[in-house]
Amino acid sequence: MSTEQDYDCVVIGAGVQGSFTAYQLAKHNKKTLLLEQFILPHTRGSSHGQTRIIRKAYEQDIYTQMMGESYQLWAQLEKEAGVTLYRQTGLLVMGPETSGEYPLVKNTLLKNKVPTVILNRDNFHQHIPNVVLSEGHGALLDETAGVLFADRALKAVQHQFQKLGGVIRDNEKVTEIKPGPVVKVTTSGGAYQARNVVITAGPWTNKFLAHTGIQLPLETVKINVCYWKEKIPGTYGVKQRFPCFVVTGSLESKEHIYGLPSNEYPDLVKICYHMGSKADPDYRDLQTDTSDIDILKRYVSRCIPGLVPEPAVVESCMYTLTPDRHFVLDYHPNYSNIVIGAGFSGHGFKFGPVIGKLLCELSLGEVPSFDLSPFKIRRFQSEMKSAL
Repeated sequence: MSTEQDYDCVVIGAGVQGSFTAYQLAKHNKKTLLLEQFILPHTRGSSHGQTRIIRKAYEQDIYTQMMGESYQLWAQLEKEAGVTLYRQTGLLVMGPETSGEYPLVKNTLLKNKVPTVILNRDNFHQHIPNVVLSEGHGALLDETAGVLFADRALKAVQHQFQKLGGVIRDNEKVTEIKPGPVVKVTTSGGAYQARNVVITAGPWTNKFLAHTGIQLPLETVKINVCYWKEKIPGTYGVKQRFPCFVVTGSLESKEHIYGLPSNEYPDLVKICYHMGSKADPDYRDLQTDTSDIDILKRYVSRCIPGLVPEPAVVESCMYTLTPDRHFVLDYHPNYSNIVIGAGFSGHGFKFGPVIGKLLCELSLGEVPSFDLSPFKIRRFQSEMKSAL
């Protein structure tokens, strides 16, 4: 065990949210340590993989507005790092035209003046060949949307953090957190103390919060990430200008189904079900439920006829869900120098830069750039548990 090392801030968890938080703190000249329990890069959490969707298409104004700044911060990182992190493809949103989420997304995009194309049944096939629009469904295109290169983005922000003098220690699991005016963090490889700690530990959040006396109502689920083979190579490829897509509800399911054009694996289209089965992140391989894949097979067979309706590749990812599927961005209820970013519910990656900025602002005691009342812990008061 090394002697205790002093930092202004220790960030626990080097996924996208923790990495951007550490980067923002380093930009504010704070001596910052970023801790990761696994050897980087790894595929155990929620931030790995080659691609994610980036979009402004949301039901709620707050997310659409936060994404306005997030796009700017992604572009800033691209410039600083000298790498391409985003490809504009547009996002096709389909869903029941007069009920559920689709009309809300449509209204939010138009209200916030996001460049949007509304498609009708007459011109849908002209613009989006090789996809069947379900009876009674509307369709629109969020033109600003596209693909984020996730692994590349994570590597870029961590590299920029280190260039600013930040320290990353991977393969160090946190074994103890002692709250106080100075927080003491002990790991499998060292002991550290800091005036502020930020916990961004994804599906391990509650395991670390147990050291601080609370448990949040978080559910961890394993997602099957599926890739489907094109019958004719390139049909759904980025070169054919095929967009990302989200189906807000379908005959097969009330949960979202989403997809990205073929690119990361040649001739394979990424299509996933936006939900999974409960799993402990330390034992996730024991979770072998494939009922979600059966739903996807039926959807692909019915609506995307140019794909073989059997996944060619199945990978996995973890979601950490809050009861209302909104984030947690808040101070610890009992310790104002511990900040928590959690419960990103499978839609947080695109927000990484702006969430990093917000968690940095909270850690520094600054007024946050956005109204964080939707993300406060107090909304879970009746569901909170003590870990003591």
